Amino acid sequence: MVTIGDIARAAGVSRSTASYALSGKRSISEAVQERVREAARELGYTPNAGARALATAETRVIGLLAQFLEDEFAPAMLQYIRGVSDTARALGYDTLLVTEADGARALGRITSSRMVDGVVLLNVAQDDARLPLLRNAPQPGTLVGLPGDCSGVDVFDLDFEATGRLMVDHLHRLGHRELILVSQPAHVVERGGAYVWRLQNAVAQQARARGIRLHAVFGESQQPQVGRCLHALFDAHPTATGLLLGNEAAAAALPSVLHARGLVAPRDLSVVGRYSDEFARTFSLPFSSIESAPDRLGELAVTQLVRRIVSPDNREEPHILRLLPPELIDRGSTGPPPAVPSTSSVQGGTP
Repeated sequence: MVTIGDIARAAGVSRSTASYALSGKRSISEAVQERVREAARELGYTPNAGARALATAETRVIGLLAQFLEDEFAPAMLQYIRGVSDTARALGYDTLLVTEADGARALGRITSSRMVDGVVLLNVAQDDARLPLLRNAPQPGTLVGLPGDCSGVDVFDLDFEATGRLMVDHLHRLGHRELILVSQPAHVVERGGAYVWRLQNAVAQQARARGIRLHAVFGESQQPQVGRCLHALFDAHPTATGLLLGNEAAAAALPSVLHARGLVAPRDLSVVGRYSDEFARTFSLPFSSIESAPDRLGELAVTQLVRRIVSPDNREEPHILRLLPPELIDRGSTGPPPAVPSTSSVQGGTP
C-alpha cells in the first residue's frame, strides 16, 4: 500500500510537506503542491479516510442539503448540486447529499456527529429554519441562495433584482410596451422562496418606471399544466409582445407551445428567460436568457467553505455576501415588436 512517506520520497519533500500539500492545511507553494500531487497520481495513492479522520478530526466530506420539490423543476436543481459536487471533488472533498424533508433535523444530525467538515445549503428560504443551527454548528457553512438574515454564514446568489431590471430594459430599448412575466409556482413563494419575488418585484418596478404594461403570473412546474398555462396567457393577453420567463419548466415547454400557435420568436414574440447556458443546450432552447450560473455559484460557495475549513484564521474573517451580476446571453429571440402583435394568432391552442 502506498503511504504518505512514499509520496514524499517520490516528490523530494519531507513527509510533513507532502501531507500539508495534499490536505491544504498549510500554505505550500503551487510548484511543490503540483509535484506532490503528480507523485500521488503516479503511485496511485488514495488517503485512508478513517485514519485521516482519527488523526486530524477531519472527514474531507462536505454536507450538501438540498431537496427535489414537486413545485420546482428538478433538472434545474441538479445543476446546482453538480456545481457543488464538482468543485468539492476538485478540491479533494467528497459530497454527502442530504435530501431529508426535515432539513433542520438533518443538519443537526450531520453536524453534531461530525460527519462533515462543512455544509452547503440549497433551497434557501427567506426565514430558513436551518440557519440558526448552522450558525451554532462547529463547522462553517455557505449558502447558495439569499435568506432574509445573512449573518454568520457566507452567501452566494444571482442578483435577481438586477436581473429583473435588465430583462425589462432590454425589451424596452427594443420598443416593447406590453410584457408577460411567468414566475415560479405560488407554492415556492409561500414557503419562502425569496428569489421569486425578488425577480418579480424588480420586473414590476422597472416596468412601471418605463411605462410598460405588465402581466405577472405564477406558472406551473410540470407538463401538461405549464403548457396550458402558457396557452391561456397568450389567449388572455393577445397584445403582449414580450415574454419574460423566471420559470425553467415554462421555458422548456415554450417551443412546443409556440409551434402549436404558429408563432416564431422574435418575429411574433420576443422572449427572455432566466436559466443557465447548459440548461438551454439540454432542452435545445433558442431563447435569449439571463445566465443563472449554478456552476459558478457552486464553485464560489465550496471554494469559500474550504477556505474556512482548512484555516482557523480564515474562520475569523468577516462573512461574505456576493450577488453575481446578470449576464444576458443573446440567442436571437428578441427584436422590435411586430406592428400587429400576434401572440394569439392561433386561438384555442390549449391541448
